[in-house]
Amino acid sequence: MTHTDLEIDADLIRDLLREQHPDLAELPLELGARGWDNQLWRLGDDLAVRLPWATDSADELLRKEYAWVPGLAAGLPLPIPVPQRLGEPAERFPRPWIVTTWVPGAPADRAPVTRGAEAARALAEFLTALHRPAPEGAPAGRGRGGPLAVHTKGFAAQLTEATERGLVADPDAVRAVWDDAAAAPAWVGPPVWLHGDLHPANILTADGTFCGVIDFGDLCVGDPACDLSAAWLLLPDGGVDAFHDAYEREVDDAMLRRARGWAMAKALVGMLIGEAGVHGRPGGKASWGPPGRAALERLVATA
Repeated sequence: MTHTDLEIDADLIRDLLREQHPDLAELPLELGARGWDNQLWRLGDDLAVRLPWATDSADELLRKEYAWVPGLAAGLPLPIPVPQRLGEPAERFPRPWIVTTWVPGAPADRAPVTRGAEAARALAEFLTALHRPAPEGAPAGRGRGGPLAVHTKGFAAQLTEATERGLVADPDAVRAVWDDAAAAPAWVGPPVWLHGDLHPANILTADGTFCGVIDFGDLCVGDPACDLSAAWLLLPDGGVDAFHDAYEREVDDAMLRRARGWAMAKALVGMLIGEAGVHGRPGGKASWGPPGRAALERLVATA
């Protein structure tokens, strides 16, 4: 993470709105969250402002969302933040920013699913609708949705770190899940739309089930196994099978193996970020640890 030197506060955002979108400038404004790439501020009852703050790549991701997400939103069964306005770089804030719709709910890393069967159906219906063929020119991912094996070196480094920090008791069992996934035949179907970053902080819950999906910065095209990995990270025990029963796209054994590999990689990342949060290190989020550990245990247990 490369935090911006610019201080983002309500006064700055109001100034930007007055300059570029004055009809929105006097709506109530409050900080919603500081994410990995962007800060999120709630604007009135129905809107949000997202501004890049922590990574150099956030500018490009916001522009991609503005260009592509509106065309996808109408066909999805769960609410998503739909870009409404684009903010251009200005003297006080020399980066792009966007105004989107506000999606109510609590992130699943803080409010986990309790109604597993309903959540499994909701996730399956969402991904069935999203995983449709993408048009020519649709964006490629930042390493998401492509061949899994190219990430083996990075996975090995994360596994070593997690083991050294005492987070993984049986690294051989974890590595076996990854090796099987990386050896699975590659995706040969047409590129389909992917969310690309489905983890517990990017899906919202209410009343024990899913009520929205956020952060489409990694929207891309590729192998649906990348998104199917979410079932292991988001659903309670027993939810993965219910998800696969409800998902209406074709899934073969190779795709399931690749999905397990993506899930294991995301579980390790979640555990490392969670451990960093517990110890107050930069970039850490303590709430990411428990769902990552639960996913890892489920994956090893069913290997």
